[in-house]
Amino acid sequence: MAQNPKIVAELGRPETPDEATARKAESSRVYRASQNTRNLIAALLATLAVVVIIIFAVPRGERPPAEPIDVAAIAQNIESAEGRTVIVPDVPEEWLVNRASIEGDSTAAWTIVYVPDEVSGFLRVAQGFDADPAWPTRVLSGASVQSTVTIEGLEWDRYKIPDPARAGNISAALSTQAGNDTILIYGSTDDESLELAAASVAEQVLALRDDAAGGESK
Repeated sequence: MAQNPKIVAELGRPETPDEATARKAESSRVYRASQNTRNLIAALLATLAVVVIIIFAVPRGERPPAEPIDVAAIAQNIESAEGRTVIVPDVPEEWLVNRASIEGDSTAAWTIVYVPDEVSGFLRVAQGFDADPAWPTRVLSGASVQSTVTIEGLEWDRYKIPDPARAGNISAALSTQAGNDTILIYGSTDDESLELAAASVAEQVLALRDDAAGGESK
């Protein structure tokens, strides 16, 4: 006995063969679309999982500290290369050394850059090789000598820095003659740090003066 065609509620009657075909096609399309969405979500989750694994797998932590700069060792190498004596400041151990090298164009200068502390900024101790009298003024962007100060028996010129910003943030400076060379101590720092650095090279400056005087007398 043949079954009566099934009445579709939305139509209120049995669906035609064309309507049945269209319904099945739409169901297939919706199913495929849902599968594509699930696949996309699964792919995104997998990618996210890989990213998370990479993030947590890479070693974290702080960058290892830089190797300390051995000023004395560098100075010894320069003495051998240049055939001359260079100063080695005896400053407090807590002063960080940022750089120690020969700098300058027309006048070469053995220069050590210190950071005394976070408050005092930076301080340079430079030995200008065979520097002419105007070398400190050029380095200090035209600053002139304001007064003199005696430190450990040595007389130093103290410079007036009218515009630190124009002078590369240099706010204070001292210089003295060391035989054929000129010692220039300068930076963005306080007078106490400046004078401490000057005192630390006093004996070496005197030795350079003696060496130069001995050479001239021969």
